[in-house]
Amino acid sequence: MGSGIGITDADGHPVPVMVTAGEHAPVAVAEGGPAQAAGDDPAPGRPAPAPRIGIRLSPPAGDLVWSCTPEAARELAAVLLRAAEETENAPAERPVTVEAGELRRGDVRDGGRAMTVESARTDGSTVHVTWKSGAGRSWTQAYAADAVLTLKRRLPEGR
Repeated sequence: MGSGIGITDADGHPVPVMVTAGEHAPVAVAEGGPAQAAGDDPAPGRPAPAPRIGIRLSPPAGDLVWSCTPEAARELAAVLLRAAEETENAPAERPVTVEAGELRRGDVRDGGRAMTVESARTDGSTVHVTWKSGAGRSWTQAYAADAVLTLKRRLPEGR
């Protein structure tokens, strides 16, 4: 699986990440028993090791290797998703102003009610913006392309 996911170390250097699916733990050691390498047949009467997700981060200081169960991988993914949403939904230090012609999907209008841009279409000097409320209601409003709107939050370019 991919490595171009934008993870950096504390100094801002890119850290390649490799995720592998279905691997067994590299070595399973039973308390008081011999080490058993992944892929070996389990000892009689013992179950085979459960498949695990392998995670390898390769910062300049050297590789870090972890593994986890599929269940733990799902929990980690859910925690990362919640953190991403919290970060994206956090209000900016101060509102951002943009012209209507520069609105992008995901921009959030500043004000008492949550209003998110679903789409923006320019028709000559008019921009037709479809908004969606926090309650899920949608509507379209027309603005002059150079009308200035104040946004609470703006997603990064390319989202």
